[in-house]
Amino acid sequence: MTTETQITGIILAGGKSSRMGFEKGLALYKNKPFIVHIIEALQSVLKDIIIVSSNKSYDQFNLKRVHDIIENAGPLAGLYSGLSHSKTENNIVLSCDIPLINPVLLTRLINEISIKNDIVQFSINGRTNPLLAVYKKRCMAPSLEALKRGERRLQFFVNQQKTKTITLESYLEKYTLNINTKDQLNQLSHDFKN
Repeated sequence: MTTETQITGIILAGGKSSRMGFEKGLALYKNKPFIVHIIEALQSVLKDIIIVSSNKSYDQFNLKRVHDIIENAGPLAGLYSGLSHSKTENNIVLSCDIPLINPVLLTRLINEISIKNDIVQFSINGRTNPLLAVYKKRCMAPSLEALKRGERRLQFFVNQQKTKTITLESYLEKYTLNINTKDQLNQLSHDFKN
């Protein structure tokens, strides 16, 4: 079992949030910003957390915040930036728009970590989610190479690495929901009141 001191949490909050119309990570669910829900879930399984964002609003959470080293290049650049600042071999990488994430899912990922795999990700409803996954520090160099080639697609990059994919049980799918629009935010508040 990988201990919490050997894992860093990396939250990618550098997107433009154009569909939401405001900073997604700061959207409120149950009177707390999305990112607080994510931080709390991560803190239950690990100690170090890095937020990748140029938005100073995230400084209020008193965590290490780093800028994208390569700007405007999407989540692959966010991954590269987070891994560049991480001091651990294993890293849980999450987008800032999954407020229902919980320790159960994070522990599932951690339990699947092995030396032979570069990445561990979930398959949810037949689709993989590279922004809810474990990445080895060694993914840093190939992610930079991909970015230098002009590659921006994170899923394409993931498919080129030694990746283990875990099929998530249907009853856990709701905890992986990405909330990208105001309509989805309203639906979230309506569906998950308790």
